[in-house]
Amino acid sequence: MFKAVFVLLCVFVCTSATGQMSKIDFPMKNGKVFYEKAYKLSPALQKEELFKRALKWFKEDFLNTQKIKLSADKTTGKITGIGIFKIITANNGNYYLMRFKIDIQVNNGGYIFIATAFYEKPIETGISNEYSKIEYRWWDYRQGKPWSAEDTVLFNGIASDETALMTSLEDQMKM
Repeated sequence: MFKAVFVLLCVFVCTSATGQMSKIDFPMKNGKVFYEKAYKLSPALQKEELFKRALKWFKEDFLNTQKIKLSADKTTGKITGIGIFKIITANNGNYYLMRFKIDIQVNNGGYIFIATAFYEKPIETGISNEYSKIEYRWWDYRQGKPWSAEDTVLFNGIASDETALMTSLEDQMKM
């Protein structure tokens, strides 16, 4: 009887953990975290105006991130930069820096937002403070082998912050 209860308890715990992990969803392309969304705005909004708004968005503060413009080509309407999130994962001061590439392509009446090349850097005692591709950690997490107890908080933070970042750009572009 004890063995049956123990087995049922193990199945419940494993199912619960898997269920929690599956709630976090990252868009993937070719095995990489890849956020991409095309926005259709008013057809009256010209490329030049949207380009100015996107540049302004890069310069303005956004809660929990830094945005660094790397290049901006007014002729093509393409802006490239780097975003860096700080994701606090524990009350003991541990946090992660999440770095990623941002590409914005504006055109008349809309734009495309792409975020790729996600790298995480743990800032905590006893851990190497080097950037590494998030996909390694994400793969192990989805296989039920998280690297640390903070992984769920980290992945929820990435998904939440990236969604909020895209919303802040959309708000700027609609102004």
